[in-house]
Amino acid sequence: MCVVCMCRQLFPSVRCLFTYRDIEKVTKSFYRSTLMVPLGHLIFQLGKLSSQVGKMMAESFGLDGSDFAVRITNDLMPGVLLAGMTTATYLDMYRRGFDIKALRYEDLVARPLDMCRVILEFCRLPVSLAEQAVTAFDVDSQRNSMIAKSVIGHFKEPEMTPEPEVKEQLKKCGLPLVGEPARAAPRF
Repeated sequence: MCVVCMCRQLFPSVRCLFTYRDIEKVTKSFYRSTLMVPLGHLIFQLGKLSSQVGKMMAESFGLDGSDFAVRITNDLMPGVLLAGMTTATYLDMYRRGFDIKALRYEDLVARPLDMCRVILEFCRLPVSLAEQAVTAFDVDSQRNSMIAKSVIGHFKEPEMTPEPEVKEQLKKCGLPLVGEPARAAPRF
């Protein structure tokens, strides 16, 4: 049973949000993060040898692993796979009738006060907290971890030369190609 399903059973009035962002930013950030998480880095190195790694990861998400059984041929593929798996999970829950809304991260940072108001209203929380919520944007949510911006920000970003395998996987997952705007439905 998925985590969202369990939360829904325990807390029937829970409100669900899916946050997604531009695929290029996801892949770059995820690449740098895996450099600081030895197990993650090892998994993706093994993924260069076998497509079974992507398949097993997808199956751990409760997805059909065959859609993600690809070898990791470049530094972009781990982020593409992660974005594909999370988006596929969101779309599956939405299709099954979950009241789940999508929120584009770039919209949130472009208009933080407006978006915080919308989010608080959706979550049935006092909209008067929006200004306080915006102050969270000034704090690195990972500040005390090994993937803090101050740590991973020093790593060089991977080259953004989308290879045919990346484009194919993005299309298979229903994600926009590198350079195209991020989108999901339904969203705020």
